[in-house]
Amino acid sequence: MRWYYESVLGWPTAPGTPVRLRTGVRFDVLDVPVQAGHAALRRLGPPGATPRRPGFPVALRGGRMLLLVAAGGAEELPGLLEWLEWGSLPLDLTAVGAGGLMEAPLLPATGAAGAAGSAGATDATGSADVAGSAGAAGSADVGRAGRGSALPPPRPRNHDGRARRGAAVWLRPPEQEGGAETSLPALSAVGGTAAAPDLARLVHTLATECHRFRLSSRCASPRLARATR
Repeated sequence: MRWYYESVLGWPTAPGTPVRLRTGVRFDVLDVPVQAGHAALRRLGPPGATPRRPGFPVALRGGRMLLLVAAGGAEELPGLLEWLEWGSLPLDLTAVGAGGLMEAPLLPATGAAGAAGSAGATDATGSADVAGSAGAAGSADVGRAGRGSALPPPRPRNHDGRARRGAAVWLRPPEQEGGAETSLPALSAVGGTAAAPDLARLVHTLATECHRFRLSSRCASPRLARATR
């Protein structure tokens, strides 16, 4: 896996296990709750004009969604939130840029490896073993993303062969043709492209959905407390 990220995509990694990608070199990361992330992706529309353009890369890890943006995007986030008048609100929207690390998602199965990947996507009980860390909300989207570019990846394995929960998986894997960075949201992409919105539009949409998710969570808490009394 390390070889693929370093030699095929040209993304530098950090030593150690699990494999971690260095941010701030080829890309930065926006980190949001998975529920807000899925809502934002729905608002932004289809990821690409054709199945061969799955959109900018997006990964899932536990209850978080990690959206890859152009390098330098993390530095732009505070200013963008202020400009978009979100700066005074507590949003669960963070960025990882220069000097940071991101756990490398499991590689999607492609080509001849697809059959092996598909076979590996079923655990010993025979149940689907795809994107287990993402929960029910993410599993369907992982399947849709797989149909657009690659088969859904199996859940990463521990050294003893057991499935490792909470590991990162690709919702939208990076494109190999033309360079993965060409699809990353950036401020210079005025209006965006078929594969990605511009960074300002992406941040505004994510901030909106993070705020809605926070409000809905706060409203649900009192109702749950009353129901358990």
